[in-house]
Amino acid sequence: MRLFVGLDLPWTLRERLSMLAGSGIPGARWVPAVNYHLTLRFIGETPGHRAEDIDTALTGLRARRFALTMTGVGTFTKGAPKGARGTALWVGVERNPQLEHLQSKIETTLQRCGLEPERRRFQPHVTLARLDNVPEARLMAYVQAHNLFRAESVAVDQFTLFSSRLGKEASVYTAEVEYGLG
Repeated sequence: MRLFVGLDLPWTLRERLSMLAGSGIPGARWVPAVNYHLTLRFIGETPGHRAEDIDTALTGLRARRFALTMTGVGTFTKGAPKGARGTALWVGVERNPQLEHLQSKIETTLQRCGLEPERRRFQPHVTLARLDNVPEARLMAYVQAHNLFRAESVAVDQFTLFSSRLGKEASVYTAEVEYGLG
């Protein structure tokens, strides 16, 4: 079972984010709105007994509710600066100490459960599109046109353990367990 911990977004926010998707970027594979989420920690392939341990550990985690605001767009790039190319187009998150605290607690909890530490720095975002040989000028024009994007704040009162399986067109995410925030 392939697992990750994330925030399941309300449908109103998904609809707002989906308005950013569309044409104009050849080579962009737009993520379906049903798959929009904010990953807090990718876990990966996990045997069933290990998934139960993870669930037990996450059940004991305590953190406060908070509000989340999506803002701005950007890209992740791969390769050396001269040969860098975009790999993903995303919407960012306004700096949020409560979100960072929650993510840190999840990371600590999963390490205590025996998982290796996450090597990448946490950069909260929602992926809008995967990019494959996208013309740089088109991508930069898109980012400039949407860099002032800002959605209304949404309440975050839970986080979710998701399973993921690869599908023909897009991955299929299933909410396995939801954990309430106090």
